[in-house]
Amino acid sequence: MFHCRLLPRLALAIFLLGALLACKEKTEAVDPPLVRIDGRVITLSQFKSDFERTLPAGRTLSIEERGDLERAFLVQAIDRELTLAEAGRLGIVVTDEEQQAALKEYQKDYPGTALETMLQESGQTMEKWQSALAEGLLMEKIVRQAVYSRVSISDDEISRYYKEHREEFDRPAQVRARQIVVGSEAEGQRILGLLRQGEDFAEVARKYSLSPDSEAGGDLGFFSRGQMPPEFDAVVFTLPVNRLSDLIKSEYGYHIFRVEESRKAVRLTLDAVRDEIREQLRAAKEEQTHLEWLQNLRERATIEVNWNLL
Repeated sequence: MFHCRLLPRLALAIFLLGALLACKEKTEAVDPPLVRIDGRVITLSQFKSDFERTLPAGRTLSIEERGDLERAFLVQAIDRELTLAEAGRLGIVVTDEEQQAALKEYQKDYPGTALETMLQESGQTMEKWQSALAEGLLMEKIVRQAVYSRVSISDDEISRYYKEHREEFDRPAQVRARQIVVGSEAEGQRILGLLRQGEDFAEVARKYSLSPDSEAGGDLGFFSRGQMPPEFDAVVFTLPVNRLSDLIKSEYGYHIFRVEESRKAVRLTLDAVRDEIREQLRAAKEEQTHLEWLQNLRERATIEVNWNLL
């Protein structure tokens, strides 16, 4: 009696196990694993889907170019999985509050329904996009906590860099100027007349200038010789502060300049550039430390790649 009750159940269990194994074999045949990283898997379709989204729209790639990009992207995908696995091992998570704060920052650049429209145009769902956002936040968080927190820059390192790269801190003469650009000489003379009558330069630039900097009142910021077209340099570096230039013709149109400020050439002191050097050294050291951390993760993991699928 015991055997009679057990055998049907055993047969059923064997049947179900066989069905599950057949299902798994069929699934892997349709979407085979491209990469196995310890217990994590990147399937071929997942890799292809993610890779396609990185390609510029409408760009045609040669076989060699595509192969190079796929291999580079595969390295990034492996590093991503290693990083996420390490976050799990260390118990690092992204809170709902952190994700909501990041979402609000994104929505500042996509008011109203612009974000949903952008996602629809790119073929993504909001759910999938938010999942990718959470994953990105988690990667940033673990790198910040496990890598960048170990980086420090000493005053000796800053002083040594300053002495070894002193020429970097020889700043040439600079001016900060505004410009108005129009399409014709007649329009330029009309605008010049308005300015000579006392109209505010920035307001006139916002209203009439064709240049992209018109939104900032024509402000070009500080620049030294050689950073702008020669026609600009010939005028602004000889023009007294707050004086209007004559109408200047270039390949971009007709320009009117006014110099806001002028800086003489100077060698900046260590105190003046200490923070700048610290940030520069920190960025370089963070990058190097991150690379070493990733290499350590790779060495600790078992990584299998089916290169025949690419």
